[in-house]
Amino acid sequence: MKFISPAALSAALTLASFSAMAADYPAPKQGSWIAKDFKFHTGDTMPELRLHYTTIGEPTGQPVLVLHGTGGSAASMLTPSFAGGLFGAGQPLDSAKYYIIIPDSIGHGKSSKPSDGMKTAFPKYNYDDMVDAQYRLVSEGLGIKQLRLVIGNSMGGMHAWIWGVKYPEAMDVLVPMASQPTEMAARNWMLRRIMLETIRSDPDYNGGNYTAQPRMMKYAIHAYGIASAGGTLAYQTQAPTADKANKMVNDRLATAVTADANDFVYAWASSQDYNPSAGLEKIAATLLAINAADDERNPPETGVTDAAMKRIRNGKLHLIPASTETRGHLTTGNAKFYAKQLQELLQTAPRRTM
Repeated sequence: MKFISPAALSAALTLASFSAMAADYPAPKQGSWIAKDFKFHTGDTMPELRLHYTTIGEPTGQPVLVLHGTGGSAASMLTPSFAGGLFGAGQPLDSAKYYIIIPDSIGHGKSSKPSDGMKTAFPKYNYDDMVDAQYRLVSEGLGIKQLRLVIGNSMGGMHAWIWGVKYPEAMDVLVPMASQPTEMAARNWMLRRIMLETIRSDPDYNGGNYTAQPRMMKYAIHAYGIASAGGTLAYQTQAPTADKANKMVNDRLATAVTADANDFVYAWASSQDYNPSAGLEKIAATLLAINAADDERNPPETGVTDAAMKRIRNGKLHLIPASTETRGHLTTGNAKFYAKQLQELLQTAPRRTM
């Protein structure tokens, strides 16, 4: 079933005002690779784990790994505001120069997931498992030993931090976006847990053995989406009156949520033990963290990202100022806010050898 997440749904509804850029890159190609005997952090093993992926450009180009957010897929990264601003001629990730690889993470898109038939018998996965699967796809499935860049957004940004810690020699450049390299905690996890508890406690869910998607699911999803993405200034501009605010809520509740509940619960629960902070000194790549000043899930005023950046030998932070054009946690879905910085980074960052 199609997997629509709070992030994806909010993006569709709140990014409409972002200027669209026409796609100017080769048609994406799709593929799948089977990871044999994949071992999860729980000790469970799947004899065959299907990993679906999309590529843009030719394998002779410099390899770039692009990582999507929770509930997304490679398809969710091929938007006018993201791919349209990065993959075209003369753009930072010009597909005539780079070989762009966008995997569907475990539990997402066309990769193996609970709704394929296993339901709650599917192994419980976490972010480390997802990154390990991405690494096996790149190194074993595609035969790539050195990536020019790993860039990820939201969950993909957190995956990028894990890549830097677990596989420090695998890339030249690391760009985690809309994320921070610290424990999943505070409001971000509190809201996630409430969303998950709402779905699990719905009698319709029936311990994951439902016959129809739980009715409370859409309310949980939209509550989390409004609370944790969209931008304070943007919401004030879009809904300055009760009537306009009610219309936004009505429009969202009228939008069908077609995510499979088990896929959804697994995907969001997988973030619970995320915490790469102990290994930050291991990061060897040139690193540019990109966050938005109005990111509700990663608020810069806490200082946790600033403190973490001091432990990275060759890293800096680009903080996008808040405005009526930014969209909080969704801001980094629009490349116009950092295309210049990314292009300069790739032009200056040294190549590394394994």
